[in-house]
Amino acid sequence: MANKSNVLHSLMLIFITWRGSKRCCAMTVDPPEDLAVLDSGRLGQMQITWNPPGSLTKMTKCLPQYQLEYFNTYKNNWETLRTPMRTYSTQFDPSKDVHIRVYTILNGECTNNTMVMSKNCTETILKPPSTGVLDAEAEAFICVYHNMENLECSWTRSLKTPPSALQNLYFWHKSLDQAVECPSYLLSGGIRKGCNFPEKSLPEFTDIYFCVNGSSRDGPLKATFFSLQIQNQVKVTAPDKLHLQTSSDTELEFHWENPAGRLPAHCLEWEVRHRHVGADGKISLNHIHTEKPRLTLPFSNSSERNCFQVRSRLNSYCVDQSFWSDWSHETCHPDLENRESTLGPEMNFVSIYIYIAVVIIVILVVSLCVWAAVNMRKSGPQKKVDSLLPKLLTNNLTRRVSKIYSGKKICTDVVV
Repeated sequence: MANKSNVLHSLMLIFITWRGSKRCCAMTVDPPEDLAVLDSGRLGQMQITWNPPGSLTKMTKCLPQYQLEYFNTYKNNWETLRTPMRTYSTQFDPSKDVHIRVYTILNGECTNNTMVMSKNCTETILKPPSTGVLDAEAEAFICVYHNMENLECSWTRSLKTPPSALQNLYFWHKSLDQAVECPSYLLSGGIRKGCNFPEKSLPEFTDIYFCVNGSSRDGPLKATFFSLQIQNQVKVTAPDKLHLQTSSDTELEFHWENPAGRLPAHCLEWEVRHRHVGADGKISLNHIHTEKPRLTLPFSNSSERNCFQVRSRLNSYCVDQSFWSDWSHETCHPDLENRESTLGPEMNFVSIYIYIAVVIIVILVVSLCVWAAVNMRKSGPQKKVDSLLPKLLTNNLTRRVSKIYSGKKICTDVVV
């Protein structure tokens, strides 16, 4: 009999528990009320607020929580979070739809410690403003963090941007109270095409939000919004100090120096472009990836030619993304330019000797010409007197001969 009473007691407890759970599962809760979205004037930083449903005003045994869902316009996906608060701030792209929905959650003594969420939600969709010249917004916006020293952002104008338009750039991050205008605009033909930020004026590993808007005679330009972290925009300076040499008859060593600046050496990765010209003139091109600023390759034929270029970027262990640097200048082995440069000084000396000899000859010729001209001026009258003597002598001789033979018959036939 005792066993039967124990069984009945257990069955009664199970029945009571089942009925309680059934009542709990049958319990419903209303969604939040008064959902509002406030623009703080920080380039899309929105404050979302709501109130608990009126049906929970007098509830004391359970403190409501809320499930907030919103569409992240920068990541292009839905974000979900749970909070006991009735306010939340996050960033949106104001040029796109802002979609938000909120649910009420109860969990505690009032629900027998079982979570109950409202079947319905309170939601809102905010449309971007439709004002502005159609299709006249900035395009191809990009920022480059040069050598982790200064940030430069640029954009292009739409084909439909009015010629009279004046574009402006504003930025904001969590350390600023309000959005700030570009400190130094980049101009092209008097037109704003970008913005230059001085060194350390923007924080790293922090979301920074940009807005490019403008005005024109045809009306305001439609604003465009962008978000980024500057450490993901780094472009390294191309390596400029390359060293190439043979360590032995079988190895070719190629190494280079890290770029100057505040770039962490352990974050750099490299790509080497190797151009090989065989003894038969056949050219092959190969790309080699390395995490160290050096490379050793087999070398067997002195009649072959090996040329190298290098570029670098920050690796994925340090940043989410980065830009490749420009390619360095090309260095080769054997270096024909060095051969020419080694012959160059000798050729230069020969050229100098030739120039000196030509100058000396010219000076001598000019000196001789001057000397001759001076002598001719000094000896001019004497030469004229000397030239008259033969004429005078000839005239006197003729007169004397005519006197001797005057009155005499002269034979015309003369035998010599």
